[in-house]
Amino acid sequence: MVLKETMLNLGPTFIKVGQSLSTRPDIIGAEISQPLSELHDQIPPFSRDVAMKIIEEELGSPAESLYSYISEKPEAAASFGQVYRARTHDGLDVAVKVQRPNLRHIVVRDIYILRLGLGVLQKIAKRKGDLRLYADELGKGFVGELDYTLEAANASKFLEVHSSFPFMCVPKVFQSLSGKRVLTMEWIVGESPTDLLSVSSGSSTDDSSKYTERQILDSKKRLLDLVRKGVEASLVQLLETGLLHADPHPGNLRYTSSGQIGFLDFGLLCQMEKRHQYAMLASIVHIVNGDWASLVQCLTEMDVVRPGTNIRRVTMDLEYELGEVEFRDGIPDVKFSRVLGKIWSLAFKYHFRMPPYYSLVLRSLASFEGLAIAGDRNFKTFEAAYPYVVRKLLTENSAATRKILHSVVFNKKKEFQWQKLALFLKVGATRKGLNGSIASKLDTSHDYLPTRDNGEIDVANLVLKLLPSKDGVVLRRLLMTADGASLIQAMVSKEAKFFRQQFCRFVADILHQWMLETLVRGITTVQYSSNLRVASGPDNRELGPSSRLSTPIYDYRSVLRDRRLNVMFSNILNSARKNPILMLRFYWTSFVMSVVALALASHRVLISFSEAYLGPISFASKQYAIP
Repeated sequence: MVLKETMLNLGPTFIKVGQSLSTRPDIIGAEISQPLSELHDQIPPFSRDVAMKIIEEELGSPAESLYSYISEKPEAAASFGQVYRARTHDGLDVAVKVQRPNLRHIVVRDIYILRLGLGVLQKIAKRKGDLRLYADELGKGFVGELDYTLEAANASKFLEVHSSFPFMCVPKVFQSLSGKRVLTMEWIVGESPTDLLSVSSGSSTDDSSKYTERQILDSKKRLLDLVRKGVEASLVQLLETGLLHADPHPGNLRYTSSGQIGFLDFGLLCQMEKRHQYAMLASIVHIVNGDWASLVQCLTEMDVVRPGTNIRRVTMDLEYELGEVEFRDGIPDVKFSRVLGKIWSLAFKYHFRMPPYYSLVLRSLASFEGLAIAGDRNFKTFEAAYPYVVRKLLTENSAATRKILHSVVFNKKKEFQWQKLALFLKVGATRKGLNGSIASKLDTSHDYLPTRDNGEIDVANLVLKLLPSKDGVVLRRLLMTADGASLIQAMVSKEAKFFRQQFCRFVADILHQWMLETLVRGITTVQYSSNLRVASGPDNRELGPSSRLSTPIYDYRSVLRDRRLNVMFSNILNSARKNPILMLRFYWTSFVMSVVALALASHRVLISFSEAYLGPISFASKQYAIP
């Protein structure tokens, strides 16, 4: 509290320093960074008369002649400026950002004082790193922020780069109403995360009882949607575009009525190197897999770990700090903020050189998780983020992503792991990540999800849908590069039993469809999702298995006729023929699966005809043992 008040009293530069340091707990520790993060909402405004004078000096005309309306009080006050709501003569609502007076002189003076102070502190604390470099880094960024023409260019660039992501909303810049100290941008109408959080928790500065239960529930839904889109937006910036919003605190975010997440304040952007993007992608995968040695390797590739650091000791510390993390459905069942805290403590201990983007993104994800708790106490950032990672790895055909994917589906002995691949596909499908990508290629609904009655994801069906699709190139290449014998060995292993069961049911669906087409002569059979309707007579009775007996399938002929898949399966079998015992096991397993699939298909045909001509019949679901 004392530190925060001191920063507020020292003026705009030190407020900005405090805000910047609040995103760097690796430097100052979590205990200090937490109170500093509150500086975003407690900055006093400056006089309106001064602001109007700056607008006139910068744009050459009084504000009244430039805007048909401008608010009496600022809508928000920041460390370097404040924002007024205004309206152009064309009737467009805009945000007018006005810089604080005399700011350049104050910033340059204060950065010089800060640099001297850090030099003294470095000698007292005997730190290895040069703390004055942080003052130089801050000063460079702050001086850049003083020129609003640069911020206007940043906003335009951010809008251009992220225009293909419709859930992200970036305001347009009005160049004719902007200058070095005045910036006019499109006004984004939306709720701030703080407001949503206040309503979701039922608290208010006025009277908490004014919120009805319906309002609280709706606010929680909007807050969770904001958080999910915020997490995805962070990953898009981190892993796709490489262009990061450098100040993603809640005050710079809005949730619009159309369900978009709006971004404000583009004073600083951060551009990542491509190799660092892939290293971050790999880091997320390694954290989820609990592969701490590989995580340390990624941190080394990002120049986070200093040369000469004992890598083995860092790895052991990570295993000790995070090794007790429990997994649920393959996802770490732990708050992201807790994992982040462990990483920060190690960064502080081993003097890691955390890049600004690394700190910003991690802090942003932790901030979103904190907001989500009000709407869902069980929200997990990993659970929300990992489907995007899955989709990225399975749809981007590059050497870097293939290397990461190989580390997931192959063990250290280069043996194929069906369970890992199944988990990967399951996670992607359940969050409409991978599934949406596949669905769009197959002209099916984005809400389609191959599941069984018990909620189990039908991985076999999902794999066979992905393989012939355009986005299946990564999976096809993965299977082609894998050793055929190891694939067959994995297929007949105990670990792949669940996959064989699902594949058997898929074959039963194909046989069922073929048998109906063959047996029902003179009857037009039309498939609607999982149901088959028979148009025979005036009543047009429904002929088809109940939802508990079958899974929706698409045209299986596309799989059987795909030459790429035929060549791939042929190569796998040819490479495995060198081991006759293995092939014998494979043929026997295939024979048993075929018999069971035929029995399931015959059972479904009987049920279909019975339900069509005798009415609904309830049978206990059949259990079949598949080796």
